[in-house]
Amino acid sequence: MPTVAELIAQKAELEKQIADAQREEKAGAIAQVKALMAQHGLTAADLVASRGPSAGRSAGAKPAGKVAAKYRDPATGNSWSGRGLKPNWLKAALDSGKTLADFAV
Repeated sequence: MPTVAELIAQKAELEKQIADAQREEKAGAIAQVKALMAQHGLTAADLVASRGPSAGRSAGAKPAGKVAAKYRDPATGNSWSGRGLKPNWLKAALDSGKTLADFAV
């Protein structure tokens, strides 16, 4: 049975082999990408431009602000923007016979 020191040495050698293999695979992948880019006349800018609708946004773009309420219960002051699921207070009011128009702001 191998000793702990021998196992640690084996582990270190395996980790080195893994790192070498990953480096070689990465280099091969980069070479393939460069070849495809040259074949099709692409640049790095073409890759960024083709990312889709969010390509123009910066990494630190702020999300949209809070949405104004479209519906408000005058008795309690509860409000709802009209987005997402209907809140329980509005469901209960609608079940009791009221309409959305009764709560429109």
